[in-house]
Amino acid sequence: MSKFNVPRKEEVNEANKAIFNQLESGLGFVPNLYASYAHSENALADYLTLSNRKTSLSAKEKEIVNLVVSQVNNCAYCLAAHTAIGKMNGFTDEQILEIREGSISWDEKFDALAKFVKSASENRSKASQESIESFYNVGYSKATLIDTIMLIGDKTISNYLYGNTNIPIDFPLAKELEYAS
Repeated sequence: MSKFNVPRKEEVNEANKAIFNQLESGLGFVPNLYASYAHSENALADYLTLSNRKTSLSAKEKEIVNLVVSQVNNCAYCLAAHTAIGKMNGFTDEQILEIREGSISWDEKFDALAKFVKSASENRSKASQESIESFYNVGYSKATLIDTIMLIGDKTISNYLYGNTNIPIDFPLAKELEYAS
């Protein structure tokens, strides 16, 4: 794989410098993945607009989607980042591991969401009919289905960026899942 550097603020265009300043102000730093988008004049702003769009999903539901998609795509960067964000949203370490497996024992609605996302992600857009029916049966709407698909796409973009650049991870690494053989 060719070396893909993470650009510094002085190496990006003025629009991206302004976004770096906003990220530093809000987060305290510019995550390497976000900085990598700044190789493009427009990608960072475009991605942040997509990522910060209004949605019918709660913060916890968004993290379930982010964690499941990142696990399916084996994205170490996004798993690290969303494990940290998941903890900030009140999930325990054990719950995060369960979410990543795509099956949640402690909340029926979250479980249906995780199973739908896992099925849609593993089957490259074609979730099982059972997972779709379960999604609706626990009270999710057509609008939530669309918002969930938008978030799957959002997270897939970041997973692909990391997967093709292998930039340094600047969050605590996520624990590996232990799969039963």
